[in-house]
Amino acid sequence: MLDEKETLDCLRRAKAGDAAAKERLISENTSLLKSILKRYLGKGVEYDDLYELACMGFLKAIAGFDERFGVRFSTYAVPMIAGEIKRFLRDDGSIKVSRAMKRTAREINRYIEEYIAEHGEPPAPSKVAEAFSMDEGEVVITLGSARMPVSIYEQTDYKDEKSVTLAERLPAKESQEEMLDKMLLKAAIEQLPERERKIVFLRYFRDMTQSEVARQIGVSQVQISRIEGKIISELSKALSE
Repeated sequence: MLDEKETLDCLRRAKAGDAAAKERLISENTSLLKSILKRYLGKGVEYDDLYELACMGFLKAIAGFDERFGVRFSTYAVPMIAGEIKRFLRDDGSIKVSRAMKRTAREINRYIEEYIAEHGEPPAPSKVAEAFSMDEGEVVITLGSARMPVSIYEQTDYKDEKSVTLAERLPAKESQEEMLDKMLLKAAIEQLPERERKIVFLRYFRDMTQSEVARQIGVSQVQISRIEGKIISELSKALSE
């Protein structure tokens, strides 16, 4: 595997049109490509075809990656690779995920601009993540999916007197697999009907019992149990597709 410095050097050359650099990046990241495509084996698509789709997503990641994102290239590439495969397997599924991410990215950018207007300085990365109930690394990936506007990359002076960008202050703390799972799960929950989303929120974010949720919703505990079982089944299916 290439170290970070070698990866960035290859990326710069690949983006400038160096075919050998692109081939080396793909070759050195074969294990990453295979780990992602394994999720989609048994879906009626041959292994070689899945690998080709993964490579296409990887090349798109090369073209769209910006060093100012402040994350490792592999972290940025994971959702791009998975998205390319999902787009092939079920056309509108990946589009919905993309739209959801872009909508969230617009909301984050609006929040940052409003915060700057009110306080005269950008919000701390942890504050952005807290405001949207996201991890800091996930904020970077979400913003990257919508091609962050320039203002997010502007140099800003922090207390340590080092001029850095907001993106550079947003480390990716989770593994690629965990990050991908979380993003896919959030997208799947967003597609649930309003009542089912509320049940998920009350049960798993407010830690209510089924009986407490039943009183909130106005149905029996048995019905909540049945609905919850259906939700879990649907979400599990969405994550496995």
